[in-house]
Amino acid sequence: MYDKTSLASLIYNRLLEEKETLKQQFSNTKSSIGFFFVDDLLPESIALEIHKNFPQIKDTIEKKSMREHKHIAYQMNRYNPILEEITYAFQDKKIVDIIGEICGITSLLPDEYLYAGGLSLMKKDDYLNPHLDNSHDKDRNRWRVLNLLYYVTPNWRASNGGNLELWPNGLKKEPLTVVSKFNRLAVMATHNDSWHSVSKVTVDNVRCCVSNYYFSEHSNREADTFHVTSFRGWPTEKGKDFVLKLDSKLRMMIRKVFNKGIRKNPHQYKK
Repeated sequence: MYDKTSLASLIYNRLLEEKETLKQQFSNTKSSIGFFFVDDLLPESIALEIHKNFPQIKDTIEKKSMREHKHIAYQMNRYNPILEEITYAFQDKKIVDIIGEICGITSLLPDEYLYAGGLSLMKKDDYLNPHLDNSHDKDRNRWRVLNLLYYVTPNWRASNGGNLELWPNGLKKEPLTVVSKFNRLAVMATHNDSWHSVSKVTVDNVRCCVSNYYFSEHSNREADTFHVTSFRGWPTEKGKDFVLKLDSKLRMMIRKVFNKGIRKNPHQYKK
């Protein structure tokens, strides 16, 4: 059984091995949506073990609306221990520090409460519309600056859907697709222009992902402003786009009156 410390050491060694390439990858995209991805993050046997122990769909929380359809799990002590260990391995100081060096961001802070993080599962027809992540942490004290996504479903292909879509040139242009490839870690910056989505899953299989966010006392860009998670339609969804823009405006109005929302977001790991 691997613990978070040993897993973090393996992740660190892989990131160190590719560090200069990843720095260049992030630097080349920083002006729009900075991102990088690295394959073969862990030894294959460990990645397979992580996938094997993901919860069944019936043991997760379904989130279904016109904005999204996905399944999540964040109360980590309910699941196989390896899932909590790999989730928190990404919060090890040496991992946080080396990713900060790759992205040129100092003073990164991981989130022990897994606010909007943890495990994400997407089955056939699940999707995530284009959106901006909530700009802050659960207490609205720190800026959300990086999104880490570690994919562990074996033999996942681009044609399966369920892939990360980045919209560096806005929602009227074509997105960049980062395939949710097995044993791949994708890291993207979050700011006022970091629109991203997950394409609809097209196969009878489940895309499994370990998700983490890093926060900071400072935003990625000087012009960044507070915003709730804000959804839009895909370019072909004109009517839906109109409704989702109204939905985002309404939720922003509510947050201006109620600083931390009307109710506490339950998506937090209660240890």
